[in-house]
Amino acid sequence: MPSESSGLIHHPDGCPRCWWAGLDPVYVAYHDTEWGVPERDSRALYEKLILDGFQAGLSWITILRRREGFRRAFQGFDPEAIACFTDADVARLMGDTGIIRNRAKIVGTIAGARAFLAIEERGPGFSQFLWDFVEGAPVQGTATERAGIATETDVSRRMAKALKAEGFAFCGPTIVHAFMQAVGMVNDHLVGCHRHAPCAALGRTSGKIPGGAA
Repeated sequence: MPSESSGLIHHPDGCPRCWWAGLDPVYVAYHDTEWGVPERDSRALYEKLILDGFQAGLSWITILRRREGFRRAFQGFDPEAIACFTDADVARLMGDTGIIRNRAKIVGTIAGARAFLAIEERGPGFSQFLWDFVEGAPVQGTATERAGIATETDVSRRMAKALKAEGFAFCGPTIVHAFMQAVGMVNDHLVGCHRHAPCAALGRTSGKIPGGAA
């Protein structure tokens, strides 16, 4: 059995991981392959922001287990397609058991798609709009214990305010900070986690040019 110490869980494979990954194979795989990896693709960033909004009031594993259902229901999180959704689509989604059926969050997803397209149209694009808040490069966390991980920051508060001004919903500072951690704008793996150093290295090599996934 793994043992927890200061936020690290030591797994049978010998790898220390952040406490939140637990033992669930889905969560562990997400922790090891996605969380903290710098993402610069605009569509992928939109998808993750929307999914983090759906997480509000729920656990992330709940969303993660339904991610494919969300992708199917929202046409691969194609903002151009979602921006054209009508009341009939909202009604359809409210009957879809593969997603979280919350009308306000569904409507917010459509509004977010339209906001995304407006940002893309005026340039230089959604990815750079977001990455500019960290000056184009990931912020490298230095926490060695769980207590050192923030739930929101000045940067997440500024980003949340800007996103709301653009028309996004369910993007408060805490949700936005979780989003920033997930897409590698902040490397918040604990220093002792086996993923901290690899994500830091990816941050150094991913560059500052938006538009391509790390």
